[in-house]
Amino acid sequence: MVIVLANGCFDLLHYGHIILLKGARQLGDRLIVAVNSDKSVRDLKGKNRPIIPQIQRVEMLKAIRYVDSVIMFDSEKELECIIRKTRPNILAKGPDWKGNKLTGQDFVESYGGRVEIIPLRVNATTAIIKRINNENACSR
Repeated sequence: MVIVLANGCFDLLHYGHIILLKGARQLGDRLIVAVNSDKSVRDLKGKNRPIIPQIQRVEMLKAIRYVDSVIMFDSEKELECIIRKTRPNILAKGPDWKGNKLTGQDFVESYGGRVEIIPLRVNATTAIIKRINNENACSR
């Protein structure tokens, strides 16, 4: 069985996320999604994030047919532990991570696993938020 693990904030779930999850699932037999907790998203993205609370993000991810299980994490250290426990064959990420070292990459590669970058051609959550804010500013 080929296990794939994808991780991220998945705040304001959008088409790009679906493409990522679909592409990740096509790489293996089982897709595990590790999602950043609210605290972790705030640490990464700032005090105004996440837009969607962690429990709702988890439930939305669980409802997607490509996703087999969802695990929440608070820190990169905790994500590393999740990767060590689940021993995925593949770590899947979007193209914004190309060329960067991923949490757990060394461990996964140590037993023959690999990183796969899923190509996307859509805006990130941050771009969507900026667009919404700009449109709201014009209507005031």
